Amino acid sequence: MTWTPSPMPSATPKPSTPRIVLGVAGGIAAYKSVELLRLLRDKGYHVAPILTPDATRFVGTATFSALASEPARTSLYGDLTTPIPHTYLGSNATLVVVAPATAHLIARYAMGLADDLLTATLLATRAPVLLCPAMHTEMWEQPSVQENLATLRRRGVLVLEPESGHLAGGDEGTGRLADPATIAELVEKIVTGYRGALSGVHVLISAGGTRESIDPVRVLSNRSSGRQGYALAEVATRMGARVTLVSTVNLALSLDTVKAIEVVSVESAAQMHDAMTERSEENDVVIMAAAVADFTVSPASEKLKKREGLPELHFEPAADILADLLLKRRPEQVFVGFAAETTNVLENATAKLKEKGVDLLVVNDVSAPGAGFEHSTNEVVLLGANDEPTHVSLRSKEAISWEILARVAALLPRGAQ
Repeated sequence: MTWTPSPMPSATPKPSTPRIVLGVAGGIAAYKSVELLRLLRDKGYHVAPILTPDATRFVGTATFSALASEPARTSLYGDLTTPIPHTYLGSNATLVVVAPATAHLIARYAMGLADDLLTATLLATRAPVLLCPAMHTEMWEQPSVQENLATLRRRGVLVLEPESGHLAGGDEGTGRLADPATIAELVEKIVTGYRGALSGVHVLISAGGTRESIDPVRVLSNRSSGRQGYALAEVATRMGARVTLVSTVNLALSLDTVKAIEVVSVESAAQMHDAMTERSEENDVVIMAAAVADFTVSPASEKLKKREGLPELHFEPAADILADLLLKRRPEQVFVGFAAETTNVLENATAKLKEKGVDLLVVNDVSAPGAGFEHSTNEVVLLGANDEPTHVSLRSKEAISWEILARVAALLPRGAQ
């Protein structure tokens, strides 16, 4: 007599039913995943749980199987109903949620390891992935953990950061798993198209230093590399924005954003002025990260010869791009300016904030070690019209971009995201 396994309960949901893979890693916060599972089922989702072997030390599979749409899985092997469970789960998922995501799970995912069913499913899916970290404060603050999360964010993974409060062991700090209701609300937003705090937002960014021609060979320029503007464009894309980048430099974009960013190449301040003006009104956010020349000259039609002596250069003010864009701003548009200073940094920047009338001014001392032009790192102060200055310590320009764009997202009117 041949035994035929019976089909899994609810293994074939209606085509319109979102399928959520709920991954549970081995941390004490795993008990909260039971409540999250219940909330997701209450929303009508088909939920397939995956528990890591370490997770079963804190919670039992029977509880998840009883509440879920199909039995909880714990292994790549031994599932007679689904011979290749990670491809079945990964390819059919609408969203993969990992709650809690431990430091160990985050590290393995960032490294591309597939040594259990959960990590194999994460690598086998093209669906959005939401990580909900939970760990002790000291672990959360470890540079290695933050670098792993930065790597995953670059790849488009969404991260719901942990909350502050009482932790296992009796102390307090950041590391608590986000409230299950908060996670469930975010899941609902992702299922309906949300991909980050800038989902649906149109962002226009300028980058690089302008080049003002003296003759067909020589130019007046500055030391701006354009790295901060490019970093802003990439991070904004990962946060769900549609990005247009007006740039004087041609830097490499990461593979996951290269097709998503419209790059407009310009050279002079006048060209950047025209490109930004043409596009600014259709965008929700305008970020002037470029270092625009303050002065320009009328270029000679032929190369200036050294033997003819010192040339006379007649300087003229270059267009103030940001000032002109602000004259045409739409209600509820958010404008971000940059201020590169070398002396009296905050004093000069505060005056510029009042003069320009931008919503946020990003200030940096370009004479400081490791900050400003031609560096991969930066250190800035964020100035808002009604806020105290926020100092962002020296870190990668990508990490600086996350801080800037988080402030931008908070400045957008409700419903814009």
